[in-house]
Amino acid sequence: MKKTAAIILLLTSSSLAACSSQLYKALPSQDAAYAIIPPIDKVQAPTQYLIVPGDVVSLSVFGEPDLTFEKLPVDDAGFIQVPLVGAVHVASLTPDNASKLIAAKLGARFLRNPDVTLNVIEQTGQTVTVEGQVMKAGSYPIDSQTTLLGAIALAQSPTRIAKLDEVVVFRTVNNERMAARFDLSRIRAGRDPDPQILGGDVVVVGFSQAKSIYRDMLQAAPIFNVFTRF
Repeated sequence: MKKTAAIILLLTSSSLAACSSQLYKALPSQDAAYAIIPPIDKVQAPTQYLIVPGDVVSLSVFGEPDLTFEKLPVDDAGFIQVPLVGAVHVASLTPDNASKLIAAKLGARFLRNPDVTLNVIEQTGQTVTVEGQVMKAGSYPIDSQTTLLGAIALAQSPTRIAKLDEVVVFRTVNNERMAARFDLSRIRAGRDPDPQILGGDVVVVGFSQAKSIYRDMLQAAPIFNVFTRF
């Protein structure tokens, strides 16, 4: 009777696993997945990042040490304070455009052809949520160099029953919710590139029903007595 119950449990769990697998297989994978969420080495240039309030930037004006700062905070209204020209609104600008704006303001009254470089050195509010079969699910701060492997490492790695070929990344692109499926084992082995993770992404590590069944059967073995003879 106990053996029969174990078999029923196994068959039921297998049916559920098949349904879950079909759901994951419907998501883009391989080239289609990387078209949505590109590898870290093929993402757009950092200068395309749009500055937001709370960021910290560095400012350098060539040959002008009094106009060079390692850290300038972007205030809640999106301004930074630049000597000579005062408050400059840089929010919603790329670092390159912000550099040109400051150069224009300095060049209009104070300097001839100033060479201005502004870079974002700290981004604010950039987090990724990691869920599913990881040791410590939650939201974690990230930067522009965070990859899928890095995000999962922040969650203290997958559990022993994680399904590594069903790791899904959800991202909002142009107000549309999109998803892509990756094979973490192939990425770990260097066979597939490691995709970049952006702030607001959600990573879900899949559940291996087969591993779970095996674990449950091992734990239930003293009860069902299923390993005494085959």
